Amino acid sequence: MTTSTTHTTRTTNGTGTARAQRRRPELAAFLRTRRARVTPADVGMPPGLRRRTPGLRREEVAQLSGVGVTWYTWLEQGRPINASPQVLDAVARTLRLDQPEREHLYRLAEVPFEPDPESLPVRVAPAVQAIIDALDPLLAVVYNSRYDVLATNPAYRSLFVMPALRTGVPNVLWTLFTLPEETCPIVHRERELPVMVATLRSSYGRHVGEPAWEDFIRALSAASPCFARLWASGEVIPPGPRVKTFRHAAVGDMRMTSQSLSIDGMPECRIVVYTPEDDETRRRVALLRKRQERLWPPARPE
Repeated sequence: MTTSTTHTTRTTNGTGTARAQRRRPELAAFLRTRRARVTPADVGMPPGLRRRTPGLRREEVAQLSGVGVTWYTWLEQGRPINASPQVLDAVARTLRLDQPEREHLYRLAEVPFEPDPESLPVRVAPAVQAIIDALDPLLAVVYNSRYDVLATNPAYRSLFVMPALRTGVPNVLWTLFTLPEETCPIVHRERELPVMVATLRSSYGRHVGEPAWEDFIRALSAASPCFARLWASGEVIPPGPRVKTFRHAAVGDMRMTSQSLSIDGMPECRIVVYTPEDDETRRRVALLRKRQERLWPPARPE
């Protein structure tokens, strides 16, 4: 047992060392290219004479970031030095890094990345809306990691009615936990709601302390003792495909498989598509769509 543990530790440490050795040259190259694209004028400095550096000098980045020249030089050389989030943020501001570049810097420096507070998207681009509209008659929706509803297609709206919160953005969890049980569209609430709360907690770890998240958790816990109990359990589950049963008063029960798709340029957001699990569900979804069209016929072009 002792021999096996020692071998595992050595292998793990060797892998970690090799990974760090690959990251350091990449970190050095990344910082040099970012420094080269920032001119003195970009940061309010005079251009100076005899400037051969295409961009800022190392000592200028260090000065503007409030760090030592030697420390920044070592960082740019990819040496094994410790970097705090505060120092990396200062360097990122000086080099005018956007959020994807800032996250890349953190990963190369092996520092846990913390996204900016309130950074979750709350709307989608027209191209994303067009994609989920084209999936009709399949139900499709765009969620962020807090289960805010960012976009839906007509098929989804035929089954779910999502009232907006005071923030103006509908939220699936808020709706499901505050609806009377007899009107909830999800069958087997006792099985499905714990999974959704555990999935929420898996995302919450990236947002601990952010006001929007803390306010949401606190408000929903106050509004729903069921949510408060499930949240206190501490369960964590990543998002994944599931077979769920939904109920609509007009057509009955429908069994559907949920599948999540990531969206480029929208971190922590996903398109969730619900596909019928059987022929009867497929027939009932079609009936539901026809019913919606009778109640709310599509607008005709002028």
